[in-house]
Amino acid sequence: MIVHKAYKFRIYPNKKQMELINKTIGCSRFVFNFFLAKQKAKDAYWHICEEMVQNGQFPKNNWKGEYINKKETIKSLPELKKQYEFLKEVDSIALQKSVENLADSYVRYYNKQNKQPRFKSKKNPVQSYTTKHVNGNILLKATI
Repeated sequence: MIVHKAYKFRIYPNKKQMELINKTIGCSRFVFNFFLAKQKAKDAYWHICEEMVQNGQFPKNNWKGEYINKKETIKSLPELKKQYEFLKEVDSIALQKSVENLADSYVRYYNKQNKQPRFKSKKNPVQSYTTKHVNGNILLKATI
C-alpha cells in the first residue's frame, strides 16, 4: 500500500519573502495560462477540422488532437524564460510543477474524469504553488 505524505505549515514571511512568494505565484499562474492558451488553440483547430469533415470539405480527419506533453513542455520552459525575463527571478521547480498540473488536468479531461481546465485567475482567493525541498532551499526555524 502506498502512503502519500504532505505537510502543511503556517508561515510568517517578511516583506522580501512575501514579494518573492507573490512573484512565484504570479509566474506559476502565467506559465499555466500560457500553455493552456496554446492547448486551447490546438483544440480549436481540431474542432474546425472535425466540422470540415462533417461538411464534406475534408475526406477524413485522421488527426487526433494531441494533448500537452509534460516532458516537452518542461523542456520548452528555458525558451519561455528568454522571452519573458521575469520568469528567471522565481523558483524553476514551481514553474515545472504548474506545467505538470496542467498536463495532468488535460489527461484527466481527455479520460472524461474532469471538466476542461480553465485559466487561473488573479482574483481567486486561493493562490498557491508547489515546490520541492532540493539542496536545502527551504529552511524551517522552530520558534516555540
